[in-house]
Parts: sequence; structure tokens; C-alpha cells
Amino acid sequence: MRPSDRPLPPGLPSVDARRGALADRTGYDEAFLGPVVPLALPARASVETVVLPYTHFTVVFRPDRRLAASTAVCIDGRELLEDVPRDGTWVFDPRIPEEQQAGHEVYRNNGLERGHLVRRLDPVWGDPAVAHRADADTFHFTNAAPRSDVFNQGRQLWQGLENHLLDHAAAAERKLAVLAGPVLQDSDPPYRGLQVPLRFWKVAAFLQDGALASAAYVLDQSPDLSRDAERALAGAIAGAPPPLGPFRTYQVPVADVAEITELELGPLPDVDVMPPSRAPEERWRRLGSYADAVLHP
Repeated sequence: MRPSDRPLPPGLPSVDARRGALADRTGYDEAFLGPVVPLALPARASVETVVLPYTHFTVVFRPDRRLAASTAVCIDGRELLEDVPRDGTWVFDPRIPEEQQAGHEVYRNNGLERGHLVRRLDPVWGDPAVAHRADADTFHFTNAAPRSDVFNQGRQLWQGLENHLLDHAAAAERKLAVLAGPVLQDSDPPYRGLQVPLRFWKVAAFLQDGALASAAYVLDQSPDLSRDAERALAGAIAGAPPPLGPFRTYQVPVADVAEITELELGPLPDVDVMPPSRAPEERWRRLGSYADAVLHP
């Protein structure tokens, strides 16, 4: 049984008690790197969000979609604890109504997994007690989105990007600020009362030669028409999850992430390490390995 499938332990504290337990969370620090990297907020004021701070990270949540619009996490590579066991249990955040969150019913008896938006190990640093609390905080449904449970190279790349980027951040600091989330579009396919996002984005900010730098990536799980066109074009079977393709990971301009997500990304589009003069057909650079990533202008 996966940890995320375990039943909640008996005697779970009341909603009020759990809400109180989260009251001291300070969340993501916009000045963590020195230069300010703000939360990614919707560009349109009409999009309602709720800002939810946790330990070393914050979720900007969209109740209308029952998913996060964005997340932001501080990663201190010098103090990461790598031996924290994966034993978290997925729970609702008591600060917002459960019906506004995508819970167990979305993932039950299908090929979808609860994909961490803030990677489980990213906020797990510092004092051991704080690090363990950060690990548990990542198992709130507000920090999850449905993804295909098929493992492949594209997904492996996505899961290790932070480690790769830490190696290229300022050696004396080894810090990252990572903004991430699903690409929420009106055309996302419906399933069990939720629209399943087909793409995910990640923008990392770090110091390079003493200055702020950024790099952006997109993970695509939309059906791959070149490999399975008949199944993809047929659409979802009634009552089944939407057909999803193999994960494909791209490095993309930070400005493109701002455009497809309709989020404000502060100074990050202007400090993108990807050269702006790339030919249109190379604007989204598909990654076959970390060596394909561009990390210097």
C-alpha cells in the first residue's frame, strides 16, 4: 500500500485543532535569495485565490478549480535532510472547506496519482523537527494535482530538476526559490468533478555570479498524438480518467510560463537564462537529459 493510500489514523484531531496547528506557519520567504521573488499571483483580479502558508512553502489556491494556481518554496541546499522517510498521509487543509479540495475520491481506483506540486523533499531542511513538519505539510491535498502514474524518463527528469539546479546555483549559498503549479485551462478534461490539468510548470530562481537568474520548465502529460493518436482522439471512456500521454519535459522561456498560466512572475522573465533569440521551432527545448538544459545566458 502506498503511503498516500493509508487510511487516516484513528483519533484524528478535530478540524479546529488541525486549523490551530497550522496557525504558526510562515510560508515562503520572498526575500530568501536576497532579491525579492514574489508569489506567482493571477494577473486577472477576478480570479479568486486563497494564500495558504506552510513550512518553508506557500500554496496559492484556486477554490473554483479545487487545485493550486501556484506554489512557492524556499530550498536551502546546505541544510537539506535527505534521510526523512516517506510516511506522510494525505489530508485536507482545514483552513478551507473540504469540498473545495480535490481529495481521495479523485484518485481512487484509477491510474492517477497525487502529484506533489511542491516536491516532498524541497522544504525538508533545517532543524530536524522543522524539517519533519515541512515533510508532513507537503501531504495536504492543496499541494497535489492528478498525474499519470506511469513512470518514464520525462517524469524522472522533472522530479530531479531541483537537485540539478542546486548544483548550478551560487556555490556559497546553494539556495533556490521554486515557483510551480499546474497549467489551469478551460479546456482541461473533466473527471469526477475536477478538470484534470494536462501540463505543469516550474520556474526556479537562484543567484548566478551574484545576480538573480531564472529558468523555466513545462511537464506535458497531454496525449501524444504522434504515438497513440487513435486512443487520444477517441477521448476519455465514460467514467474513466482522461487519456494521458507519456511525460515530456521542456525548458521554456519564463515569459511563456507567465503567458500560458496568466500569472504574474515578478522579475523572473527579465532574468531568464534561456537566450531570447532562439528560433521559433526551438523556443520550447525538449529535455532528454539534464545536460540538455540551458543554465547560462
